[in-house]
Amino acid sequence: MEVNITVSTVKKGALVQLPPVLLAFYMILVLLGILGNAVVVCAVGEDMFHETRGARNSDMILVNMAFSSLMVSVMRNTLLIISDLGLKVTSSKNWCQFLMGIWMWLRSVNVWSTFFLSAFHYLTLRRLAPPIVNLTGTQGPPKTVVMGFGLIWSTSLLYSVPAFLFSTYGGENATETLMLVGTTTRPLLGCLWDFPSTSSGLVFATTSMVIHEIVPIVLMSGTNLSSLFILYTHGNKRHLTNKGQGTPAMHRVPAERRAAKVILALIILFITSWGANVVSVNYFNYNRGTSSTSLLVIARFSNSFFYAFSPMILAVGHRKLRTVI
Repeated sequence: MEVNITVSTVKKGALVQLPPVLLAFYMILVLLGILGNAVVVCAVGEDMFHETRGARNSDMILVNMAFSSLMVSVMRNTLLIISDLGLKVTSSKNWCQFLMGIWMWLRSVNVWSTFFLSAFHYLTLRRLAPPIVNLTGTQGPPKTVVMGFGLIWSTSLLYSVPAFLFSTYGGENATETLMLVGTTTRPLLGCLWDFPSTSSGLVFATTSMVIHEIVPIVLMSGTNLSSLFILYTHGNKRHLTNKGQGTPAMHRVPAERRAAKVILALIILFITSWGANVVSVNYFNYNRGTSSTSLLVIARFSNSFFYAFSPMILAVGHRKLRTVI
């Protein structure tokens, strides 16, 4: 996320109307994101509840991540489509405060849920033991995973409080001089930031960029690369031992390696989508060249790529999803 303070004003929302062909393609992307993540939630969630030995931690984390992606697609991207079709979505300060807060909350949850998946896989490999499962069907979900979900959702809600407080509706002819650019806080549909001062906006933008965008990306990349390294080491050890010897994790090296590659693909998709959005919008802010309109379109699409294609990547490494799809 970056802050752009300029003398020349910028149209609030800074969005372009998509041509019919691109609008149709964008609608397909949003529909893929909704249907794909709904399939993940329903299929994996149903498998969790019918598992005789209890729900697996990894499945619970997948459902949490897919649910956050589903909610972002429904609460944010569908509203953009409705706006592109000519219908007015927001018309008051209260609605903008509500929508901006919800967008930031869900997006932040989605970022940290992606990291949670990578971190859980890394910790599982470090334990050199199979993923923990509930021993009986009546036993509740693992406390550690539930606490992780609670921390993600509650902390992200606290992070989104400024959006509930410092958002307003700008109207069609209003302008802005302070623009916060990021995957979580990009103003949309005429909803804008209204901080008491420029300095408070700069503090929020800097803190948000570091804590809720750069840090989780670095952490998820580091844990996933560490997982791949552990699996590479275990794979070499496995060839040197008999099949009946060694730790349980060594006998699951092929499956765990596939899971690590799936997580790596998710992270690459996430970073690519995030980077394309930030670079495109920043180019618009700092260099109003002839490519500005095209880059804003790229920014719009890049925000939907992760939600649309992440279910397909998950299906590669999950047997139940492959069966359903």
